[in-house]
Amino acid sequence: MKSYLVVWFSSDGGNPSEITRTLVSLGFKPLTGNYDYVYDWGDSSVGVDDVLSLADKVKTSLQGMGALFKIETVDMNYDTY
Repeated sequence: MKSYLVVWFSSDGGNPSEITRTLVSLGFKPLTGNYDYVYDWGDSSVGVDDVLSLADKVKTSLQGMGALFKIETVDMNYDTY
């Protein structure tokens, strides 16, 4: 499973480099493309409560930085065909 994060920065908020350091300290890796960051859950079993807990940590860590975020979690082992 992987959780992808999109972050919207505010010109009145924290610097993107500061926000990136904060997210990296939570275990996210910066990306380029459709998403800004990814959190790799590895092979562990992940439920909705786990994703909500991660989103809570992101929210708490970014509080006061003027950033908004969207989180999307995908099961990479799921066959869609």
